[in-house]
Amino acid sequence: MKTFNNPILPGFYPDPSICRVNEDYYLVTSSFAYYPGVPIFHSRDLVNWKQIGHVLDRPSQLPLDGQKQSEGIFAPTIRYNDGVFYMITTNVGHGGNFLVTAADPAGPWSDPYYLDSPGIDPSLFFDEDGKAYYVGTRPAPEGEKYSGNWEIWLQELDLETMKLVGETYGLWRGALRDAIWPEGPHIYKMNGYYYLLISEAGTGHEHAVSIARSNEITGPYVGNPGNPILTHRHLGRDYPVVNVGHCDFVETQNGEWWAVGLASRIYGGYYRNLGRETFLLPVAWEDGWPIMSPGTGKLEMTYPMPDLPVVKPSIPSVCDHFDGEDLNLEWNFLRTPREKFYSLAERSGYLSLKLRPERITELANPSFVGRRQQHIDFAASTLMEFAPMAENEAAGLVLLQSNEFNFSFVYTQTGEEKVIRLIKSAGGAEEVLKEVPISTSRLYLKVEAHGQDYSFYYSESPSNFKTLIEKVDGRILSTDVAGGFVGTEIGLYASSNGADSNNAAYFDWFEYVGK
Repeated sequence: MKTFNNPILPGFYPDPSICRVNEDYYLVTSSFAYYPGVPIFHSRDLVNWKQIGHVLDRPSQLPLDGQKQSEGIFAPTIRYNDGVFYMITTNVGHGGNFLVTAADPAGPWSDPYYLDSPGIDPSLFFDEDGKAYYVGTRPAPEGEKYSGNWEIWLQELDLETMKLVGETYGLWRGALRDAIWPEGPHIYKMNGYYYLLISEAGTGHEHAVSIARSNEITGPYVGNPGNPILTHRHLGRDYPVVNVGHCDFVETQNGEWWAVGLASRIYGGYYRNLGRETFLLPVAWEDGWPIMSPGTGKLEMTYPMPDLPVVKPSIPSVCDHFDGEDLNLEWNFLRTPREKFYSLAERSGYLSLKLRPERITELANPSFVGRRQQHIDFAASTLMEFAPMAENEAAGLVLLQSNEFNFSFVYTQTGEEKVIRLIKSAGGAEEVLKEVPISTSRLYLKVEAHGQDYSFYYSESPSNFKTLIEKVDGRILSTDVAGGFVGTEIGLYASSNGADSNNAAYFDWFEYVGK
């Protein structure tokens, strides 16, 4: 029996949503303050996924200016109806809830249709009678008597005007009395019932999945007596997979049911540097209710493959030589770029980054190009050509959780001396952990992580790496220290630290190897 291993999308890919079109499956995840937004993936076997683009890849779709790392785009839902793909989501710092449409899921997608709707986590349901419905989460109408006193609600969506119309209906507040943060709602219809799948109790350790059903889409909804149908909160804080929830169901063309959902792998204690990742688990139906992960009731790291033709996985290259016309799809920026600060054409085979005043520690769009940390143990390295001309000029590698929690591994200048330096930012307070003098214009940089031990090396040649500092505690890169909802990114960075500069840094390649 062939099996697969979870997570199916390792690293910071939270809040997954999925839809099927014939034999093709499409999946999207949250992107928060990273640009482009809402990565979209394609699969035919539910296990092997290939990114085909980003739903939000233009500034007109994705204004993120000034937003914190864990603001921006929350909890997208992808659906398909009558030849059109729909993605609906929330930009928490600009415009609120909106949807975009496309004929091709790889894009282009339309500019946003903003909706006059409170709350977050919107989803769409297309009924058999041709009507479309918005379902989301909002503060309880009687007032928020306690933090998280919200409800799931519904309103019809006019697909001609892309506006919400008619009466609003409060549907459900979760399985537990005084449940907090009922969120991530999705509606499905089967055997005459409307099923409302939600998460509740917040996206932290107590996260749980619950379900209710009704004969009418507007309710009343009755909860499953077996709720919650998935949670790990009862397994303790030493269990290696935590905060399981925010699921979406899909039925295969062969009649199987599966769920995608988020969870986090802890290591080095209760720390989650990788963020919330995307997992896959089987679903069975008994007595009119879904059973998630039948037989164990918990999210497992290994399952039998879905009953689908297995697609040979595409093995991504571990090294990017920057020899294409565009950046590969795993790369992203911080917030909306309002000017072109990078180039793949200025020097053939190099990524060039302009030194600009913006810093990684600011709520700005710095000269930063990053990708997700996807493994507990990894090595990341690059070859950089750069000559700092003043004390304010720096370029190198960054390990980023947020503007307040990060490591900058940079080549810079102090006085007349050029140095390689590691800067730790924790809670916004910067500290130089180690620096050594070096004078070169061609520098190899490498970061290795073994659990929560992050080590930093440099060299003027492809071998003979020297140690700058080893076993730096990486726990500041976890949301359990930094707060928020995102995972760690590793990126290339250049800054003139508040001053004007005509200088640039050139990166010949970047290699990321998970271990």
